[in-house]
Amino acid sequence: MRDPHGEAPSQPLFQPSRRLFLGMGAATGAAVALQPVLGAAPALAGSGDIVDGFAAPARAAQAKFRWWWPHGFVDTAEIEREIDQVADAGFGGLEVADVHHSVTEDLDPENTGWGTPAWVGALEAALTRAEKRGVILDITIGPAWPAAVPTVTPQDKAAMRELAHGLAFVSGGEEFSAAVPEPVVEPAEGVTERTLTAVQVARLADGASTTKAPYALVADTVEEVTDRVEDDHLTWTPPDEGTWAVISYWERGSGQRPERGPHSSPLSYVVDHFGAAGTKAVTDFWEEAILNKRVRKLLKGKAGGALFEDSIEMETEATLWTPSMREDFERYTGYALMPYLPLAVRHDEDRVFSFDSVTDRRLTDDYNEVLSELYIEHHLKPLKKWAAKLGLQYRIQPYGLQTDAVSKAALVDIPEGESLGFKNLDDFRSLAGGRDLGGNTVLSSEAGAVNGGSYSTTWARTVRTISREYAAGVNQAVLHGFSYADAPGAQWPGFAAFTPYSGGIGYSESWGPRLPSWRHAADVSGFLARAQFLLRSGTSTADVAFLRQKGYAGSGFGAAYFSKDGVRAGWTHQFVSPRLLELTDPKVKKKRLAPDGPAYRLLVFEGDAFSGRVPTLPLETARRLLDYARDGLPIIVVGDWSVPESPGVDQGDSAELAEVVADLLAQPGVHRAPDREGIAAGIDALGVSPAVTYAKASPLLHAKRRDKKAELYYFANSSDTETVDHEVTISTDVKKAYPYSLDLWTGDIEPVAVHTAEEGKVTVRVRLAPGAATAIALADRKWVRNGHPKNARVSATDADTVLVADQGHVVRAAKAGTYTTTYDDGGTVSTEIAEVAEPVELTGWTLEVEDWRPGASTTETDISSVELSLDALKPWTELPDLADVSGLGRYTATVDLGEGWTGGFGAYLELGQVTDSFRVTVNGEALPPVDQLARRVDVGPYLRKGKNTVEVEVATTLINRMRVFRPDVYGSARRQECGLMGPVRLVPYGQAGL
Repeated sequence: MRDPHGEAPSQPLFQPSRRLFLGMGAATGAAVALQPVLGAAPALAGSGDIVDGFAAPARAAQAKFRWWWPHGFVDTAEIEREIDQVADAGFGGLEVADVHHSVTEDLDPENTGWGTPAWVGALEAALTRAEKRGVILDITIGPAWPAAVPTVTPQDKAAMRELAHGLAFVSGGEEFSAAVPEPVVEPAEGVTERTLTAVQVARLADGASTTKAPYALVADTVEEVTDRVEDDHLTWTPPDEGTWAVISYWERGSGQRPERGPHSSPLSYVVDHFGAAGTKAVTDFWEEAILNKRVRKLLKGKAGGALFEDSIEMETEATLWTPSMREDFERYTGYALMPYLPLAVRHDEDRVFSFDSVTDRRLTDDYNEVLSELYIEHHLKPLKKWAAKLGLQYRIQPYGLQTDAVSKAALVDIPEGESLGFKNLDDFRSLAGGRDLGGNTVLSSEAGAVNGGSYSTTWARTVRTISREYAAGVNQAVLHGFSYADAPGAQWPGFAAFTPYSGGIGYSESWGPRLPSWRHAADVSGFLARAQFLLRSGTSTADVAFLRQKGYAGSGFGAAYFSKDGVRAGWTHQFVSPRLLELTDPKVKKKRLAPDGPAYRLLVFEGDAFSGRVPTLPLETARRLLDYARDGLPIIVVGDWSVPESPGVDQGDSAELAEVVADLLAQPGVHRAPDREGIAAGIDALGVSPAVTYAKASPLLHAKRRDKKAELYYFANSSDTETVDHEVTISTDVKKAYPYSLDLWTGDIEPVAVHTAEEGKVTVRVRLAPGAATAIALADRKWVRNGHPKNARVSATDADTVLVADQGHVVRAAKAGTYTTTYDDGGTVSTEIAEVAEPVELTGWTLEVEDWRPGASTTETDISSVELSLDALKPWTELPDLADVSGLGRYTATVDLGEGWTGGFGAYLELGQVTDSFRVTVNGEALPPVDQLARRVDVGPYLRKGKNTVEVEVATTLINRMRVFRPDVYGSARRQECGLMGPVRLVPYGQAGL
């Protein structure tokens, strides 16, 4: 049988869910006999937007894909079909990106390249189909990245600029009469012009090397001699007998092109991101070449999403520059750059000259601060304003240089991080701080990319990665990615933007119908959509604002104590920067910073972690912190701040800074910890605690949102091996709060029967498999209609659990016995569960395999069937004829259940080890989506007396087939263990009403 790519999933996005409940009378103190299972409860009716929207979130809350096109070399019918595929699988958006790193044949950039009429026509078709299907389209600002256009050459002032230095040494007493030194760094291809902007001389420090950088210079000997240059020839004699450096500075285009071109004809070049001319070149090209009348109308319609810009990856071996740098530097810093210009010079990102370590650091900080300001002033703000006129939001990855990404995250509509490039969750928390103080809603992630993971990345791994990012503030996943079906030279299973990559296995993943696991994509998309829906509801809150002097992101730098120990105790934290506090001007009320926003309950800062923890702080920031302390915000100051210094070269306000910091340290709500190890003691001394606490250290992560009617808590187990099973105590402002569990896989909302509640606190038990996630809401009893019992709360039980049924509570246990349940008024009830069967391991499996192989064309798949009888479950790599097979496997087993199974008890189905995605059917009835990390599902409502049939459909990745189909690329990969490996067990439970 032949399976051409592009089939829509055969099952709906959100399958109807079922709830298990028992209809019982009022509970008494006497033992209650085992009662039968009566059926499914009616769906919960909600009184608020969260409840109403949770089961099937709207498109705007659904995850997206990066959509990689081989520029305009695309077919309209295929574009429409791929939008349908994404929509049918429950994903809400696509980001059109001109990316084709794997292509080895000419794509005809002149006729179909980025920005050509062919490309614009494809974009118009995509927007038209997206509007029809309710899919939201984002569009990258240029071909690949960084932002570039084909109307700019390296010779234009709008192109990205660099300052290339030349260097010569001359001994004292010897006349230098020669051409000024040529640039040390050769110009990039296409760079044909340069301008000599300055020539300086400086004496080397005594004993300084002339053969190895950085070259030590005597600061007060730097002199500009540009006026002595004629026709690029300098005549000059050193004033003393030391060794002198003659330094020339040449401005020229960097010649940088967007990644892996050519994307256009003429070639596109990266624009100046620090000057107005570069931004104007981008908007002018769009206005003239892309934004025809139809495209403009569509962008302002339902399909228009965001203008997207990737990370700021300026690649030059020289010094980043912009033509107005001299004037801009003095405008922002208050002093002239030229006496310190040697310290700004870079060769392949390394410092070339040095005065002394302190001055070097301070000048570098000032230079990077100016770059931040110029990027915001000339690039970010104008593009955001322009995008808004088009009906688009502006989404950017605001990192890549040593600039203030935290502040940029507050200024754009949607900041974005990435799974691959970010070193830890704190990189996301940096952007989350900017988003939340800036009053924005969404933090996006370029999600799930894996180096070397092409065709071997599982949905489970992707979900596990994104689940953790959600706990760090992310609430939009833009999956990496979805490749257009075909391109010249591509081989089965189709064009994949990032594989092969330099001849080897590339970056994952090319999701879509080319993968067997796409059959189950709707289950995953439902999980992602529900998590994102919750994490965009209400307002984000966090416990700690960790102030860093530099708002870098993507650095991997964490928060002292909180990143390692604090999160394991329940603390949540975000990062803020001095500029962010200035931009957003948050206030303190009732001991909370930004009470209507993240509502931080503690602020912590130390010396500059990026500069050896030097105690540096802007005077205005110190004054702001003093105001916070006086208004009651608890603050911990880490380290020795007896001699604080201002950032940058100008230290004119250091005396006043010292006074303000001393005043700050004297405030009663401020604790000085001598070092990082003293932070925990400082927390105790101040008497502050997180909103969520655990009795012992835990891998549990969480994020909190507060809504008008509820407080929402998203929990994720960050461990790959450790199961979370412990109580969680939550501080709450909800009066008479009642907890509800929100199932991110099925959309069910269930009251949490067993919990304790006192004024301002609720304690519940959280159980999560490694990598799994869940959500809990605290609200009043009217939040969900018919969703809670009218009798008292259950505070404790020695049974396995207590569930809420239609008219009361239900005790559930895996063993027979008498169980005691305690209500919150102190009353107890004894419940007898008379009989529970022993667990049953399912054996005697029949396996029907769909073997996916290359078809007659690049995008077609031949599927052949293989059927096996299995005495024991094993990975396909250990089964005859399946070692190199990829596809789908349907495992079927039957089990005979005795008299008690008629309703006396139910069972959980535990699947054990499974790779990759799976679905479960019991007695011909498809179960709702199953948690792909927990791999355990309640099948009680589906079982019956006598013969029962269990079917588990498992989809694999493609790597085992790719290994043998293209061994030159994928042969280095190990065979991936896949299939249902088990053990698979029915684990019974008994239950009875109270």
